[in-house]
Amino acid sequence: MPDAEEKTEGGIVKAKQTIRDEEVSNICAYVLDLGPDCYNDSARFPSGPWCKKGDWVVFRSYSGTRIKMYGKEFRLINDDTVEAVVEDPTGVVRT
Repeated sequence: MPDAEEKTEGGIVKAKQTIRDEEVSNICAYVLDLGPDCYNDSARFPSGPWCKKGDWVVFRSYSGTRIKMYGKEFRLINDDTVEAVVEDPTGVVRT
C-alpha cells in the first residue's frame, strides 16, 4: 500500500503517486519568459501574442516538456498550446 501523503478536505487520503499524477496533469502555469520565435507566425497568430511574460495561462493537460532545474519542476510549452490567460489561477480546476 502506498504511503499516505495528503488528506483532502473531505478526508480522502491520497497516495504520493496520485499527488504526483495530479501535478503533472496541471493546466495552469505562470509564464516565466517567451522564446524568440514565440508567436512569430502571423498566419497562425494574426492578432499577435496570446500571452506575455508574467501572465497566468491555461493550457492542455499533459502538454509540453517537463524539466527539473534547481530542485523545481518547469514546463516548456508551445505558443499554440496556450488556451487562455487568467487573472487568478487559484480558481482554475481541471474537471
